[in-house]
Amino acid sequence: MAFDLSPEHPEYLANFSGQFDEHLKLIEKRLGISIHNRAYRFELSGEPRALHAAEKMMQQMYREAANDIVITPDMVHLFLQESGIEAASYSDKDAADDEGEVFIRLRKMLIKPRGINQQEYVRCIRRNDINFGIGPAGTGKTYLAVACAVDALEREEISRILLVRPAVEAGEKLGFLPGDLSQKIDPYLRPLYDALYEMLGFEKVAKLIERNVIEVAPLAYMRGRTLNHSFVILDESQNTTREQMKMFLTRIGFGSTAVITGDITQVDLPKGTPSGLRHVLDVLDEVDGISITRFVSKDVVRHPLVQRIVEAYDKWEKNNVTENKWPASESKRV
Repeated sequence: MAFDLSPEHPEYLANFSGQFDEHLKLIEKRLGISIHNRAYRFELSGEPRALHAAEKMMQQMYREAANDIVITPDMVHLFLQESGIEAASYSDKDAADDEGEVFIRLRKMLIKPRGINQQEYVRCIRRNDINFGIGPAGTGKTYLAVACAVDALEREEISRILLVRPAVEAGEKLGFLPGDLSQKIDPYLRPLYDALYEMLGFEKVAKLIERNVIEVAPLAYMRGRTLNHSFVILDESQNTTREQMKMFLTRIGFGSTAVITGDITQVDLPKGTPSGLRHVLDVLDEVDGISITRFVSKDVVRHPLVQRIVEAYDKWEKNNVTENKWPASESKRV
């Protein structure tokens, strides 16, 4: 499908396309189409229904730009919502990517996800706005989430990175530590910091934190916020309550990506408090635009003993623990 935009004016076209064509890239991603243009001549390829919706929307956007209305990514999101169409399939570029290996190319290093699950995890993060990485320790779910966040920041697809963690221990195990809640929770975000230091360098991370480009946000501080143009990582999400998980997911705004990582076998919530992660996996299992990647013991990329330890625990729990019920030897302890 091909069409022309008029009237021809360079300022209208620049406003319409966005910085580095960010508006066109957003339309491509959301509708699963490819957009190519030479000046005011646009050629679209993809599913017919999505193409017609894209042409109608782009013509409307250009008319707004010609009326001296500044087009923002938020406005593009609203136009897309009004179109009522989401991508039924991914673009040709994504399809080709599925057939080959996935890489995360940062300025300081090249990261290669290992195994099928890790590669699919990265693909899902690139495609979807909300992503879950569920599995045992050592499967790379947090490290790869940070790598995708740094990649998006370096490409200027987002304006900031937020690191979020539930403060389950606040008032008890954290109570003796000095500082406010944010400072108390810093040690528990150390895996996220370590990954950032490796990918960006210590001084760069410190500067970005000082400028609030990278922000540490205890989950309790997220209430009432709307996060636009951000990459948000909720780590240790198995320790969220149902209410906290719903609150977090409804913070996601325009142009944002969220990755929620956790291990449902290591819940530290008080006895009798159900895990928000376990609950949300059932609630959102069939919701379009949300990906769930489940890692298993064979995906562990640490010392070989770690994989065998995870497998041993899985075997023991299958033989001794039923859902919400501990073995007699555990229940008798005081």
